[in-house]
Amino acid sequence: MATTSPPSDLDYRPSYLAAAVVTLAVFVLYVLTLAPTTAMWDTSEYITAAYTLGLPHPPGNPLFVLIGRVFAILPIAPTVALRINLLAAICSAVSAGMWFLITERVLVSWFAERWQRIAGGSLAALIGATAFTVWNQSVVNEKVYTVSLLGIAIISWLMVRWCDAPDGRKADRILVLVAYLLGLGYANHMAGMLAAPAVGLAVLLVRWQTILRWKLLVACVAALVFGITPFAIQPIRAAHFPALNEGEPTACRQGLKASCTFSKGTYDAFMYNFNRGQYGKPELSERQAPLSAQIGMWWMYFKWQWLRDAHYENAGWQSLLAALFLVLGLLGGYVHWQRDRRSFAYFGSLMFTMTLVLIYYLNFKYGASQDPDLAGVAREVRDRDYFYLWSFSAWGVWASLGLVAVWESIAALIGRESVTIAREAVERPTRRALAIASPVLALAVIPLFTNWSTASRAGQTDTADFARDLLNSVEPYGVLVTVGDNDTFPLWYAQEVEGVRRDVVVANTSLLNTDWYTRQLIRRPVFDYDAAHGPVAYRGRTWPKPKGGLIHMTPEQADSVPPYVEIRQPMNFEGGPIRATIDPQKLSIPNLLQRADIFVLKIIAESYAERPIYFSRTSAGYGNELGLGNNLLTQGLASKVFVPPAASSKDTLMLPGPGWVDVKRTKTLWDSVFTGYRAISSRSDWIDRPSVGIPYLYVATGLMLSEALQTTGDAAAASRVLGESRRVAQAVRLDDLLAQMSEQRQPAPEQNPLLTPTDSTKGTQLRQ
Repeated sequence: MATTSPPSDLDYRPSYLAAAVVTLAVFVLYVLTLAPTTAMWDTSEYITAAYTLGLPHPPGNPLFVLIGRVFAILPIAPTVALRINLLAAICSAVSAGMWFLITERVLVSWFAERWQRIAGGSLAALIGATAFTVWNQSVVNEKVYTVSLLGIAIISWLMVRWCDAPDGRKADRILVLVAYLLGLGYANHMAGMLAAPAVGLAVLLVRWQTILRWKLLVACVAALVFGITPFAIQPIRAAHFPALNEGEPTACRQGLKASCTFSKGTYDAFMYNFNRGQYGKPELSERQAPLSAQIGMWWMYFKWQWLRDAHYENAGWQSLLAALFLVLGLLGGYVHWQRDRRSFAYFGSLMFTMTLVLIYYLNFKYGASQDPDLAGVAREVRDRDYFYLWSFSAWGVWASLGLVAVWESIAALIGRESVTIAREAVERPTRRALAIASPVLALAVIPLFTNWSTASRAGQTDTADFARDLLNSVEPYGVLVTVGDNDTFPLWYAQEVEGVRRDVVVANTSLLNTDWYTRQLIRRPVFDYDAAHGPVAYRGRTWPKPKGGLIHMTPEQADSVPPYVEIRQPMNFEGGPIRATIDPQKLSIPNLLQRADIFVLKIIAESYAERPIYFSRTSAGYGNELGLGNNLLTQGLASKVFVPPAASSKDTLMLPGPGWVDVKRTKTLWDSVFTGYRAISSRSDWIDRPSVGIPYLYVATGLMLSEALQTTGDAAAASRVLGESRRVAQAVRLDDLLAQMSEQRQPAPEQNPLLTPTDSTKGTQLRQ
């Protein structure tokens, strides 16, 4: 096969219409499998941030917030969540169109006929778009990564065009535009700069003299800086105190003023937030896991892309498909280098950056699902495959080139013909031979079928249902203490986007370790309880509205609370009628009463008389850590701080394991309020195992209620609730729990580690 020189800008015309058709096809696929509402982890946080024009966790992602706000108010779907999920689908679909164009461009020096190049580009779009992580992240807006993917894909197409004509009349404008998109991408997420090393290397390799043109360099730097300017909205917006104001990068404590906005305090707060200081990430030289294990994590996630096998039932097939697509990609990379070294200078560098360089830079611990038999190692709290979404999506380009090379090689064995191209005679497969060999191209369709059931989020409403169920487990004007992402972010979404139970104050212990979060709780107004739309469990009585805020301190007083207090001896706590003894050895960090613990105890002491105070039952044994185990009454998905009665009664039972249970209230909530367990029962699986504690909580609650009803003599209701719990466990493949149920043994949910869905990256370094 002869190699020809790259075509000039004048003899090559990209198939933009075909790219648009491919983009539309991918978008239709994503719409068919689109999530109708929010989902676990950061989805709720980012939908809420976009809707409220707030600040998500540092560094705040201002570009996404601005774009998301536009989508939140566009009348393109019936709900806010659906509109912002469509943003993810659009970004990934357009990215697939960019990969189509890049692949088609590489094939120009290979195939003379446009239909062959269009076929190759379509394969690239299909493979990249149906890789598990790409697909799963494109049907719900969990984070900002699909917007980053779009930026990287557009930059990649522009750089491929620049490599074709580095001295062309548009070349300088392309570089300035690329610089602007890099800055804009950084304002969305740091990953927006992933393409920067490849851009620089491509310029050096293709036309190094470009770096000597100082006017062009100044223009590029100016464009880059201008692209980052969305960050300037953060101190301004933070001073307006939106509902989500994570990091609070402003020194203005009483509202927006020029004097405090343009001050050293605001600069320091902004830079601390910008540099993600609260996370305490170690230096790159301090490896959190061996580099071999970190590469192994990437390989595990790469295997997921072609067959997501959450229960290790098809490990052989998964490994075989991973090997197939790895070989196709490596072959495609070699063919790319052989056929078009100019564009390879950019794209090859990009792939290296998005794989090996990124693996080293991210410096992850062992993956949550990695080497499950390896005990005692520090692990990420969830699987981080989404951090490699960009490489999995772009891998479709090389995999398709490799597949086309295999297709052509097979066809060449079947039949060849001699043709003249640019006065040079070359051998190529005949049309008939290509048609006969074309079934091999069906390999590109494999991820579409193997990932459909696992990547699709169609019809999944369980996260939003769970948020409403948890909020409605709390009495009007209550305080709900939570611990992590999955029991906090969905509540923010329900309150701020859907307007559900805004009267409940959510107090997250990970965030209570920060000064900005306690200031927000101090400022939070008391919202009226909407009795007309409230659950039936709270009707028929009057609920007095609290007169003051939750934390009775000024922001300055709250800021002075230390990160922790050391205690060596048991400490007695008194808050109204509540009496408890705190054992320093039972604290999450022995002998240290953390800032969050101090505030939780203060809330109980000062607000018990006028507010119901609850611990989310996702918090596992947190109440026990504070010595409150005997002062917790289970009501639905939450446990209320209360003074225990002298003995059990029909409505208030003491059960081994769960402790005190409000049988009547929990049954009312289960029968007439809760919808989450029904939504979970309709699922075929729960792929994200690190968040399986949420369905587990429903199962444990149903088992507890069933046992309580059996104890009180309501055998029919007990049997019904047990059956409903069993269906949840079966739907999400809680095999161990099903085994316990068959043996009539009930788990103790407060002791189960599944019920601590905390992403430690959101807490402070101390809390970790």
